[in-house]
Amino acid sequence: MRYGFAIDQRTCIGCHACTVACKTEHEVPVGQFRTWVKYVESGEFPATTRDFGVMRCNHCTDAPCVKICPTQALFKRDDGIVDFDNERCIGCKACMQGCPYDAIYIDEDTHTAAKCNFCAHRVDEGLEPACVVVCPTHSIWVGDLDDPTSGIAKLVNENPVQVRAPEQNTGPNVFYLGADRAVLDPQAAPTGESYLWARPDEHRKSASKDLPVDPVSKARTTLNTAHPRPWGWRVTTYLWTKAVGAGAMLLAALAHLLGVDLGAVGDIVAPAVGVAGIAITGVLLVWDLKRPERFLYILLKPNPTSWMFWGAVVLGAGAALFVAWLAMGVLGTAGIVAASTVDTVFTWLAVPALLAAAMTAGYTGFLFGQAEGRDLWQSPLLFWHLVVQAFMVGAGALAVAALVEGTDAAGRTFVLSALTVTALLHVFMLLFEYLGRHATRHAAAAAHMVVSGRYARLFWAGGIGLALLATALAGAGWAAGSLALGLLAGLVVQAALLAYESVFVRAGQDVPLS
Repeated sequence: MRYGFAIDQRTCIGCHACTVACKTEHEVPVGQFRTWVKYVESGEFPATTRDFGVMRCNHCTDAPCVKICPTQALFKRDDGIVDFDNERCIGCKACMQGCPYDAIYIDEDTHTAAKCNFCAHRVDEGLEPACVVVCPTHSIWVGDLDDPTSGIAKLVNENPVQVRAPEQNTGPNVFYLGADRAVLDPQAAPTGESYLWARPDEHRKSASKDLPVDPVSKARTTLNTAHPRPWGWRVTTYLWTKAVGAGAMLLAALAHLLGVDLGAVGDIVAPAVGVAGIAITGVLLVWDLKRPERFLYILLKPNPTSWMFWGAVVLGAGAALFVAWLAMGVLGTAGIVAASTVDTVFTWLAVPALLAAAMTAGYTGFLFGQAEGRDLWQSPLLFWHLVVQAFMVGAGALAVAALVEGTDAAGRTFVLSALTVTALLHVFMLLFEYLGRHATRHAAAAAHMVVSGRYARLFWAGGIGLALLATALAGAGWAAGSLALGLLAGLVVQAALLAYESVFVRAGQDVPLS
């Protein structure tokens, strides 16, 4: 059994009865929608046309929101309906990033995720969804798509139909008959300065300025709902704090394995930075939840397919190993444990700590990979780029510490050479990612915003320019053995990563999905 919708846009009159019925049935807060009608106008006055599109959850066969949800608050029923349990939801907004259709929102009353659930409570009673009952032109069809005798199956099988974002391969179960391409493809009809009866939200309006208008159809969206970015500055900052902490421990563990003595910088400072980085990261992640009091649900009600759950496990394991390293460093420095014993323990901890630090830095690549609504974040290089970034800012932090705490020439060379090489590699990876070809139009549109659109100045001056400056300063410090130059490079590289992550997080969410 596979329940689905068919929307006959050939007969839809754009009356919004489905929207009103849905809001009434589910007590959806004012300004939020599970079902809404989008308007697109084409041509120039007086030769203009108006097309409608009913937007909602697509109850995907392979639903990315179900995979990414860390607490199984979103789940797929046996009849194919993708439903949700707001009693398990922590408000992490990951499902909003996973959905390629802008179908999920955070309910202002419950502070949990919500969306069209096919009126599952009505279906269970043998009733049709509320939107179907009120549609005056019978433009909304529902039923079992797997039953060839059902009305919806016959309608879909006997007529040309379209789905939204077929390139995402989610298997959407909402089919459109007679819908204009500009209605289904949000990039084909950018939002202008005004809607028919209102002003578009500032985020959608400003982002649409970087989308080209079709010179032939001149299609533009004249009515739609607001879809603000789910993730903001806390996620940007989390990417940096996690990178600094993980990077410091990557260098400390690697130095021990290579026989480079960083002294107190490697024994105490690096694990202290690692522990602090993970602690601040945890605070930011919990702070960003809409239901922070439920944060333990990630571990108590886990979804093993979600990288948000596995990320919590990785952070916990990393914190434990970093604390153990720090404890041994403190005990050894205090003379409580013999230096030979400390060295032996560090040898046993080095490889696990190295792996934990690499995963702490890079697991976000897998998490962002599950955000199927954001094509800019789907790069296969993202994991490795995150590790490189961690080495870069971790080396920057240790370069600052080395000037304060002191280290020998070998340790100084190790830190500054790592900073120089990884900062330069970071720049090369950025140029390769953003100036190369992109797998989808969505990713290409986001990359355009980065390199020549609304984020170009911050990207080139902050993300690239500051990283190159840090490379030059670190390289000069490496050549001259100057920790003062290393300190400057270490500070500059932090600003470079924060500038880039701000661009990366925002641009990935700016290309419209509906």
